[in-house]
Amino acid sequence: MELTSDRLRICFRIAFASAAGLLISKLMNWNFGVFFTVYPMLLLGMVPVLNRFITLQFIGSSLVTSLEIMVLPGLLHNWPPAFTIIVFCLFLGRFMLMAKGPLMLFGASGCVSLSIMLHFSSYEHFDLADMAMSNIMASVLAVALAYIAYAFLPNKEAPVARALPAKSDNMIRHQALLGAIVATLSFTVFQTLDLVDSLSAQAATVLVLFPMSFMGAVQSGRQRCVGTLLGCALGLLTQLFLYSHYHNLVLLGLSFWLCVMVFARLHVKEGAPGVGFAGLTTVGILFGQYVSAEHDLVYSALYRMSSMTLAIMITLCCVYLVHKLLNLFPSTRHEIIG
Repeated sequence: MELTSDRLRICFRIAFASAAGLLISKLMNWNFGVFFTVYPMLLLGMVPVLNRFITLQFIGSSLVTSLEIMVLPGLLHNWPPAFTIIVFCLFLGRFMLMAKGPLMLFGASGCVSLSIMLHFSSYEHFDLADMAMSNIMASVLAVALAYIAYAFLPNKEAPVARALPAKSDNMIRHQALLGAIVATLSFTVFQTLDLVDSLSAQAATVLVLFPMSFMGAVQSGRQRCVGTLLGCALGLLTQLFLYSHYHNLVLLGLSFWLCVMVFARLHVKEGAPGVGFAGLTTVGILFGQYVSAEHDLVYSALYRMSSMTLAIMITLCCVYLVHKLLNLFPSTRHEIIG
């Protein structure tokens, strides 16, 4: 797609909000910096407008997810089967909202935050209250930064509204069950294998499910692999540039802003979440989670490349099997209305 002036404004808005989120979280020494870098990307990169309805969806999703994480692990931690069933129901509700359409942002942001927070909540050295509060603060900050970005960089032309595709009830059930089953399998595997350092891989297994179809997941998986590899490569180049100066917030913020601009430009030219959006979330996770005085990007980027590729390949195999299983039943068959 052609890079118009309005699409260039989208790039600047994403880069400004994400970089500001990173710098504020570092200045305030807040934990879970990945929330503060990725949430502005989700809010400004997935929807073309910002209004009260979008804001309520985004913040409401954060509040609901934080409440769930505060309550459920303490109640059901000693009953893994019951916990797994509840997790499946939580994912099912969110994927159902995504499949129906109007509350897509509520479901999508909820799936991402729920996946990340479930991954952290199972380990005792993570403070659930701190995590829930960081999640809420990151969502509110992302909305505030988005409004500031729109105030200084408004669209010259009104965005064209896209009509929601017509879907049968069978297809909605198919998409919701496909996403919920595979996301729950991902959660179970990562908990069973005790993969505490594989947050990015688990998040990737959920993000590739957003098309909610087998062919869409295959395309999304391929794009996410390419985007992640490019994001990690750019992260490694940034580490070489910063060398031992990654504690300098000015250099860190400028480097992150440049990385985000590269992938934001690719994202808006694609016109839909693809390689560019995968690269965006990759650099958001790398800078938000790993750049500190104790960690650098080199090992994290190399580990992310290998773990994410393997996780996506296994996820696509699961998507194919679940897709075939659901198509055996008339009530969950994948059918598109012409």
